[in-house]
Parts: sequence; structure tokens; C-alpha cells
Amino acid sequence: MGSEVNDFEEVKFRVETAQKMVGSATISMDPDTLEHATTAVEAARSHLEIMKSVATDLDEPFLMNEEKKLSKCEHQLHEAKH
Repeated sequence: MGSEVNDFEEVKFRVETAQKMVGSATISMDPDTLEHATTAVEAARSHLEIMKSVATDLDEPFLMNEEKKLSKCEHQLHEAKH
């Protein structure tokens, strides 16, 4: 891991990327696009969980907000696949 600031920025970047990819995938419903979106969501979730394990109380509101966004992505993706 790099500096904490960069790691938290990375969480935000990965969640934003997942949001965009899920949005595109659910519009197109293309299997490959859905798979790429799934990979992006999994990567964002993994990084978020790592950062939650090293977070302080001051980091909690930010991480909770990112988790909420990511959960919406996961739900959208699940609905699109089923």
C-alpha cells in the first residue's frame, strides 16, 4: 500500500469506475460488458474491505458512503444478471 491518502483516493476511484461500468453494462446487457463490470465491482469491494481494516474513526463516514455506492452497484448488477 502507498500512502493512506492515495489508498483512500483509490477506493473512490474504483467505486466510481464500478458505477460507470455497471451503468454501461446494465444498459447494453452485453455478457462481456457485464463480466467486466463484475470484475470492477469485485476489485472495488476488495480494496474497500482492505481500507476498512486499517481505517480510523475519522475515515468511517467516507468508507460508509463508498460502501453504500458499491452496494447499489452490486444490487444493480445482480438484478441485470438474473
